[in-house]
This record gives sequence, C-alpha cells and structure tokens, in this order.
Amino acid sequence: MTRRRFSREFKVSAVKLVNEQGYTAPEAAKSLGVDPNSIRGWLKRFSAEAGIPAQGEGALKVEIQRLRKENQRLRMEREILKKATAFFAKEQP
Repeated sequence: MTRRRFSREFKVSAVKLVNEQGYTAPEAAKSLGVDPNSIRGWLKRFSAEAGIPAQGEGALKVEIQRLRKENQRLRMEREILKKATAFFAKEQP
C-alpha cells in the first residue's frame, strides 16, 4: 500500500473547510476522500498558523482553553493584589 502525499495548499484548504465553513472533520474527510485522522492532524498543525482564522467547534475548544488560562492568570494577580493591600494596610499608623 502506497502512502498518498498531499500538498500544503490542499491541507490548508481542508482546514479551512472545518474552520470557516463549519464542516466536521469526518464530513470534510468524506468530501475530500481522505482519512478523518488526517484532517484532525492537519487541524492541529495548520490552525495555529497565522492567516487561518479559527472558527467552528475546534475554535470553541481553543477559545475555552485560552479563557481558562487567562482566568487562572487573573485570579493569581487578584490574590497578589489582596496580599499587597493587606501588607500595606498593616504598615499604616
């Protein structure tokens, strides 16, 4: 069995089908005649590149992950500010 090779442009267009047009990975794979796992791999590889806006279900996961990291950072900053406020409040006569 020979392994099929796809151009970068083909892979990027497959990623755009999922990100921009709302296809699921299996739907895009079926319409393009490739394995769904290939589409998923291309999504991970090419969605992060600049110029390919993330949309659809995959974009929601990425956005949730980004928001969770931001939330964690903001909570940590808030705790630092609480401790600093308490420290400076003690020093005031």
